Amino acid sequence: MSGAAPAGPREATPASRGPVAAPAPVDVYEAGLRSGDRTGWRVRYDDGRSSDLPLASWTGGLRPGDGILLARCAGPTLDLGCGPGRLTALLTERGVPALGVDVAGHAVTLTRGRGGLALHRDLFGPLPGEGRWRHVLLADGNVGIGGDPVALLRRCARLLHPAGELLCETDPPGAGFRRQRTRLEPPAGPPSDWFPWAHLDPAALAGTAAAAGLRPGGGWSEHGRWFTALRYHNVYGARMPRDTPYAGVASLFRSALARGEAPRVFEDGGQRRD
Repeated sequence: MSGAAPAGPREATPASRGPVAAPAPVDVYEAGLRSGDRTGWRVRYDDGRSSDLPLASWTGGLRPGDGILLARCAGPTLDLGCGPGRLTALLTERGVPALGVDVAGHAVTLTRGRGGLALHRDLFGPLPGEGRWRHVLLADGNVGIGGDPVALLRRCARLLHPAGELLCETDPPGAGFRRQRTRLEPPAGPPSDWFPWAHLDPAALAGTAAAAGLRPGGGWSEHGRWFTALRYHNVYGARMPRDTPYAGVASLFRSALARGEAPRVFEDGGQRRD
């Protein structure tokens, strides 16, 4: 029997550890917000294309193209994916009640530091004032959150007051619709894990809105940016509840016809106009 000490567990080598998991997108995003130099950060798409991640613009003041968007917000406004709070803070400065929502905790901290109110939450989770917001914002490309615009717009419709507006920033006309895997790439260090995102131009948004019970209520462009206002579509006025068979009747009819089905018409004799 050898007098040598028994061998302990071998130290794992890089090869034996297996692949290292990519950082979560929110972690890379927050690292960019904390960075002293916010240039050189990129968004990479699964087809190989890339674009700038405009962190410096988002953390700055009024962007070209923000003017009309902010002017339309004349009542309580919910800024979804508020980031570092540019729009939330500017609305607050103007005396408009505004609340930002973001999944990035440091973005929420920056929003509060600028004088805005913000919550560190998932927009699909419970939020205050559901069904009472006069304006809901999906700016800076946030109409693509989650890669499923129908689900996102349906969620936004539940947050809106029946007479409210969902204000969306879109891609330029002619860009169409695409859903892609996306990741964030810092100037140095590993890129984030892939996550789904969607891109829509005004026409694609209008078609998607119908499936969510919304309709276009006007659009505009300013300084090379494009916006569309969506409104809840009902036929009985602003006080009609959303959870009746009458809610979103036009979009329900269109969807049924597109499926080759006969639209269902409900009539109980008790409906009244406002």
